[in-house]
Amino acid sequence: MVVSSVLWRMILASACVGVAASAARADQTVDVELVLAVDVSLSMSPDELEIQRHGYAAAMADKQVIDAILDGANGRIAVTYIEWAGVHTQRIIVPWTIISSKADADAFSAKLTSEVPQSARRTSISSGILFATDLFAESGLHAVKRVIDVSGDGPNNEGGPVTEARDKAVALGIIINGLPLMTNDGYISAYDLKDLDKYYANCVVGGPGSFMVPVNDWEQFPEAVRRKLVQELAGPPVQPRPTVPAVVKVDTKPAYNCLVGEQMWGDGPWNLNTK
Repeated sequence: MVVSSVLWRMILASACVGVAASAARADQTVDVELVLAVDVSLSMSPDELEIQRHGYAAAMADKQVIDAILDGANGRIAVTYIEWAGVHTQRIIVPWTIISSKADADAFSAKLTSEVPQSARRTSISSGILFATDLFAESGLHAVKRVIDVSGDGPNNEGGPVTEARDKAVALGIIINGLPLMTNDGYISAYDLKDLDKYYANCVVGGPGSFMVPVNDWEQFPEAVRRKLVQELAGPPVQPRPTVPAVVKVDTKPAYNCLVGEQMWGDGPWNLNTK
């Protein structure tokens, strides 16, 4: 009977600690909750997958990015890094992490580069956005601003329409920014979209102040990510560096066929698709 009482007290104490920790986390306010949602479809070569991981890792540890974080009202952000491909492929590579110092940023970057990325079939930007949207409800944090940062090298070709996923996220107060990868170094496919920047502008990004940074060469990628992060974190004006990709504001959206990816997939050779 004594043992049972001791065990019972231990269980109650453990539960109280868990509740207290959850409550403390829920009460914590960050300036930005940021989901880095990165394309790992088969159209990306292994080298390009590595460039993406290391590009985000380097940008997150960059002094201007850290300064932007520390200059916020609360001096901290929460960030998670996910990789996506088809409807059933979304992986959390680094879970929600609070960054409020250079040490935090360095630790995040180290986790990001600790394993080799894996690719998967198809391209479902819509599923990636919906997955990212759900992550905000699971963070246990309160944020002044919530952002999904989508990077990818092709249009949506599986799952629901990307515009529906975008509009659902925007209706919840989430901003979606884009990083269309318009490089020619990877695997060439009949499903490539030459005006991917226009596709992202009209079909993917959304919310107040949303924008995109097109990348035309992989050498631009680390700088593009750095500049994009600083702007998303609402820090001081970004100081240009050589070969800085342009930041394209997305305020008006002319008519555009946002089902172009699905139509290309439907019209193409089903058994040969690699996107």
